This record gives sequence, C-alpha cells and structure tokens, in this order.
Amino acid sequence: MATGDIGMRRFDACVFDAYGTLFNFDSAVLRCRDALGARAGELSALWRAKQLQYTWLRSLMGSYADFLEVTGDALDFALAALGLEREPLRRRLIANYFELDAYPEVLATLGALRAGGLTTAILSNGTPQMLSAAVEHAELGSSFDAVLSVDEVRTYKPHPSVYRLVPDRLGVEPRHVCFVSSNGWDAHGGAAFGFFAVWLNRIGQGPERLPGPPGAVIAALDQLPRLLGIGPKG
Repeated sequence: MATGDIGMRRFDACVFDAYGTLFNFDSAVLRCRDALGARAGELSALWRAKQLQYTWLRSLMGSYADFLEVTGDALDFALAALGLEREPLRRRLIANYFELDAYPEVLATLGALRAGGLTTAILSNGTPQMLSAAVEHAELGSSFDAVLSVDEVRTYKPHPSVYRLVPDRLGVEPRHVCFVSSNGWDAHGGAAFGFFAVWLNRIGQGPERLPGPPGAVIAALDQLPRLLGIGPKG
C-alpha cells in the first residue's frame, strides 16, 4: 500500500494496459523492415488503428472474437490496403506480436512500485496466451500479481465490465486503484469506472473529449512512481 501526494489518496494496486503501455506494438513490424522497408511505419499505424476499431465495433455489434482473431483481421485489412498481401510476411508479423519488446523503463518502474508495496497487474484486450507470451518474452513474469484478459467477459475496453475485473479479481476498491494506459480513451474509461487513471501520453496527443478525465497525465512511464509518492522525493 502506498499513500501518494495526490490528495493523500491511498493506492493499493497499480494496473496497466499492455499494448502501447508496457509493450511496444511497433516492434512487431520493425522486425520485418527487411521486407517492408520504408512502409513499416505506415503498416504499423494502420494495423493498430484497425485493430482498435474492430474491438469497438465488435463490442457494439455483440459479436465477440478474441484479440488474436481481431489482430489477424486488422492485419489482413492493412496488408491489403497497402498492397502487401504476402502470406510469409503475415505469418512473421503475427508471430512477432507474441514477442513484443517491452519499453526500456518498464522493468525498473514495476520494481519501484512493488518495492513501494503496490499490487501490480495487467488489464488488457489481449488473449491470455498472447499476454503470457509477451510477459515471458520480456522476462516480466515476477513483476505482476495478476494478468487479466477481456476474454473473461467477452467484450472489449472501454466497457465497464472489463474494468470490473480488477476489483473482482484483486479484491481492491476502484478508488484505491491506479490505472495506467497509453490510450487516452482507455484512461477515460478507467476513470469513468472509478479508478485513479493516469494517461501515459507518450506522443503528446491533445486531450480527448470524453467522460471521465484522467487524474494525471505523464509523458514517460518512469515518472509514475514519483507521481504516486514512491521513491526519492528530491
């Protein structure tokens, strides 16, 4: 348990989104630069945008498919749109998604939070298998008390039933949870549910126009422990 400087709020747990927050989804494409060249960035951006769009649309349609299927569908769209439909390339990209690189500051940040007495967990759209593979690849297995997947509720963020997995599984009240996401809409969703949401705004995006504004915005993950009052104050 930690008491931060943010209105003397008590935090019992810190819960993280996975993709874009802990794991760099661009790394799946960057490892295929030999085949993609200058189009790597374009493919990664379109793949990610379509992946998120499909999660929202499937949730609204009441037509759930797990994140691996959604990721594959989004990749197929992106490859076709860019004229890159090659099956060996597709196989490489999907395999890479199971071994995404963690951002450099992740391990030390998680260590500081755990040393400060916080429970740490992941709450992600990813399937249990995808998340387990990513955590193992990044050698973060000992850094989390739980890894929670939307598969349990068969819908996607920002549906409240997804965020409810945290108090249900961790036994902590929402107001004592710090929820961290690099996606502004996800931070708003967590805040609307009742978490203290921190938007990890890596790219300096402008504010969203959504209910539930985040409690704080940071530019890098290693700013989080100090925000929560953990570690040196000087």
